[in-house]
Amino acid sequence: MFMGIDPGRDKCGVAVLTAAGDIKFQRVVVTDELDSVIKSLATEYKIERVILGDGTTHKAAATKVKAAGLTYQLVDEKHTTEEARREYWKKNPPRGWRKLLPTSMQVPPEPVDAIVAEILVRRYLISCVNRN
Repeated sequence: MFMGIDPGRDKCGVAVLTAAGDIKFQRVVVTDELDSVIKSLATEYKIERVILGDGTTHKAAATKVKAAGLTYQLVDEKHTTEEARREYWKKNPPRGWRKLLPTSMQVPPEPVDAIVAEILVRRYLISCVNRN
Protein backbone atom coordinates (compact mmCIF):
# COMPACT_ATOMS: atom_id res chain seq x y z
CA MET A 1 0.00 0.00 0.00
CA PHE A 2 1.12 3.50 -0.85
CA MET A 3 0.01 6.76 0.73
CA GLY A 4 0.03 9.90 -1.36
CA ILE A 5 0.11 13.33 0.27
CA ASP A 6 -0.43 16.65 -1.48
CA PRO A 7 0.87 18.94 1.27
CA GLY A 8 -0.62 22.36 1.74
CA ARG A 9 -0.52 25.20 4.24
CA ASP A 10 -4.15 24.82 5.38
CA LYS A 11 -5.25 21.50 3.90
CA CYS A 12 -3.66 18.36 2.50
CA GLY A 13 -4.88 15.77 0.06
CA VAL A 14 -4.35 12.20 1.23
CA ALA A 15 -4.90 9.00 -0.72
CA VAL A 16 -4.04 5.35 -0.11
CA LEU A 17 -3.66 3.10 -3.14
CA THR A 18 -2.65 -0.50 -3.68
CA ALA A 19 0.28 -1.34 -5.94
CA ALA A 20 -2.33 -2.16 -8.60
CA GLY A 21 -3.73 1.38 -8.33
CA ASP A 22 -6.96 0.64 -6.45
CA ILE A 23 -8.04 3.50 -4.19
CA LYS A 24 -8.60 2.46 -0.57
CA PHE A 25 -8.82 5.92 1.03
CA GLN A 26 -9.09 9.43 -0.38
CA ARG A 27 -9.81 12.62 1.53
CA VAL A 28 -8.84 16.25 2.07
CA VAL A 29 -7.71 16.82 5.67
CA VAL A 30 -6.80 19.86 7.73
CA THR A 31 -3.00 20.23 7.81
CA ASP A 32 -2.99 20.40 11.62
CA GLU A 33 -4.50 16.89 11.69
CA LEU A 34 -2.09 15.37 9.15
CA ASP A 35 0.15 13.63 11.69
CA SER A 36 -2.75 11.76 13.31
CA VAL A 37 -4.17 10.86 9.87
CA ILE A 38 -0.78 9.51 8.76
CA LYS A 39 -0.43 7.37 11.89
CA SER A 40 -3.98 6.06 11.66
CA LEU A 41 -3.71 5.14 7.97
CA ALA A 42 -0.26 3.61 8.43
CA THR A 43 -1.70 1.26 11.04
CA GLU A 44 -4.89 0.47 9.14
CA TYR A 45 -3.34 -0.10 5.70
CA LYS A 46 0.25 -1.17 6.44
CA ILE A 47 1.76 1.60 4.29
CA GLU A 48 4.92 0.58 2.41
CA ARG A 49 5.92 4.08 1.35
CA VAL A 50 4.56 7.61 1.40
CA ILE A 51 4.59 9.53 -1.88
CA LEU A 52 4.93 13.21 -1.13
CA GLY A 53 4.39 16.09 -3.52
CA ASP A 54 7.47 18.31 -3.80
CA GLY A 55 5.58 21.61 -3.37
CA THR A 56 6.54 24.45 -1.07
CA THR A 57 5.22 22.88 2.16
CA HIS A 58 6.63 19.39 1.64
CA LYS A 59 9.31 19.73 4.34
CA ALA A 60 6.77 20.09 7.15
CA ALA A 61 4.82 17.09 5.83
CA ALA A 62 8.04 15.08 5.50
CA THR A 63 8.77 15.70 9.18
CA LYS A 64 5.35 14.27 10.08
CA VAL A 65 5.91 11.24 7.84
CA LYS A 66 9.28 10.54 9.46
CA ALA A 67 7.78 10.98 12.95
CA ALA A 68 5.30 8.23 12.08
CA GLY A 69 8.24 5.92 11.26
CA LEU A 70 7.54 5.86 7.52
CA THR A 71 9.77 6.47 4.52
CA TYR A 72 8.82 8.84 1.76
CA GLN A 73 9.62 9.60 -1.84
CA LEU A 74 9.26 13.08 -3.34
CA VAL A 75 7.39 13.27 -6.65
CA ASP A 76 7.14 16.24 -9.00
CA GLU A 77 3.85 18.09 -8.49
CA LYS A 78 4.02 19.96 -11.78
CA HIS A 79 0.57 20.24 -13.46
CA THR A 80 -1.11 17.94 -10.92
CA THR A 81 -3.83 20.47 -10.10
CA GLU A 82 -4.86 20.78 -13.74
CA GLU A 83 -4.80 16.99 -14.11
CA ALA A 84 -6.86 16.61 -10.91
CA ARG A 85 -9.48 19.05 -12.20
CA ARG A 86 -9.86 17.01 -15.39
CA GLU A 87 -10.11 13.83 -13.33
CA TYR A 88 -12.70 15.43 -11.05
CA TRP A 89 -14.99 16.16 -14.01
CA LYS A 90 -14.56 12.59 -15.31
CA LYS A 91 -15.67 11.24 -11.93
CA ASN A 92 -18.38 13.91 -11.45
CA PRO A 93 -19.73 14.98 -14.85
CA PRO A 94 -21.45 18.39 -14.85
CA ARG A 95 -25.23 18.38 -14.70
CA GLY A 96 -27.94 20.72 -15.88
CA TRP A 97 -26.82 23.87 -17.65
CA ARG A 98 -23.20 23.18 -16.63
CA LYS A 99 -23.14 20.38 -19.25
CA LEU A 100 -23.17 23.14 -21.87
CA LEU A 101 -19.89 24.68 -20.66
CA PRO A 102 -16.55 23.01 -21.39
CA THR A 103 -15.17 21.58 -18.16
CA SER A 104 -11.87 23.34 -18.88
CA MET A 105 -13.71 26.60 -18.16
CA GLN A 106 -15.22 25.37 -14.88
CA VAL A 107 -13.76 25.13 -11.40
CA PRO A 108 -14.74 22.06 -9.37
CA PRO A 109 -17.05 22.96 -6.46
CA GLU A 110 -14.79 21.21 -3.95
CA PRO A 111 -11.01 20.95 -3.38
CA VAL A 112 -9.18 18.48 -5.62
CA ASP A 113 -6.20 17.95 -3.29
CA ALA A 114 -7.15 14.31 -2.60
CA ILE A 115 -7.19 13.62 -6.34
CA VAL A 116 -3.75 15.23 -6.57
CA ALA A 117 -2.55 12.80 -3.86
CA GLU A 118 -3.89 9.93 -5.99
CA ILE A 119 -2.09 11.29 -9.07
CA LEU A 120 1.19 11.52 -7.14
CA VAL A 121 0.99 7.83 -6.20
CA ARG A 122 0.12 6.89 -9.78
CA ARG A 123 3.12 8.87 -11.07
CA TYR A 124 5.35 7.06 -8.61
CA LEU A 125 3.98 3.64 -9.58
CA ILE A 126 4.48 4.40 -13.28
CA SER A 127 8.06 5.51 -12.62
CA CYS A 128 8.71 2.21 -10.82
CA VAL A 129 7.40 0.22 -13.78
CA ASN A 130 9.47 2.29 -16.22
CA ARG A 131 12.65 1.65 -14.19
CA ASN A 132 12.28 -2.12 -14.51
